[in-house]
Amino acid sequence: MGYAVTYLSLIVLIPLAAAFVSAGQLSPAQWLHVLLTPRVLAAFRLSIIASLVAAAINAVFGLLIAWVLTRYRFPGRRLLDALVDLPFALPTAVAGIALTTLYAPNGWLGRILEPLGIHVAFTPLGVVVALTFIGLPFVVRTLQPVMADLDQDLERAAETLGARPTMVFRRIIFPALLPALVTGSALAFSRALGEYGSVIFIAGNIPLVSEIVPLVIMTKLEQFQYAEAAVVAVAMLLISFAM
Repeated sequence: MGYAVTYLSLIVLIPLAAAFVSAGQLSPAQWLHVLLTPRVLAAFRLSIIASLVAAAINAVFGLLIAWVLTRYRFPGRRLLDALVDLPFALPTAVAGIALTTLYAPNGWLGRILEPLGIHVAFTPLGVVVALTFIGLPFVVRTLQPVMADLDQDLERAAETLGARPTMVFRRIIFPALLPALVTGSALAFSRALGEYGSVIFIAGNIPLVSEIVPLVIMTKLEQFQYAEAAVVAVAMLLISFAM
């Protein structure tokens, strides 16, 4: 207990407490003034909604990918399994540059989507794409061990009793996977909420349009508004901790 509390305090609690101390220089009225400005509210709205959308997308496709990797054997499976971890290992700035190169109006995918009226780079949609990219491994890696431990005898028994595959999945498999799916999606949401490096390139960082909360914090730090930056950071910290 002593080792755990000491290590946690040095690495996590003391640095986070410094943010609260810095934010404490402002009164509650000043806190509200900082947090309720249109630019900060728009950034919180975009960060939270884009993170929720990205987590929902990852919940669906992460479940599908985890199912395929766990239940099937095919050529290239181990390579695909390794690629799932790429967002963990890849520097987020590199990911942001790569996504921007792909989805910019003159990019490989952007030039195809642009005539269709689908604008990804430098829009809120680009933020969702980046957050989906960095959040996928959390869902897949949370689901895989649970899927591997499922008792397939229950599925076979249901099939012998005449249950269709959709009913087997809905009544037997999905309830067992739901806690892990919720956990992985919550982790993906929390990770996306604080993402910075992969978003700033593809978002365009237009105030009130495609500016995220971490960028607002960085902007205030660059303007030497340390207490205001700490207030926004503490609000983001509380949201992440609640998740």
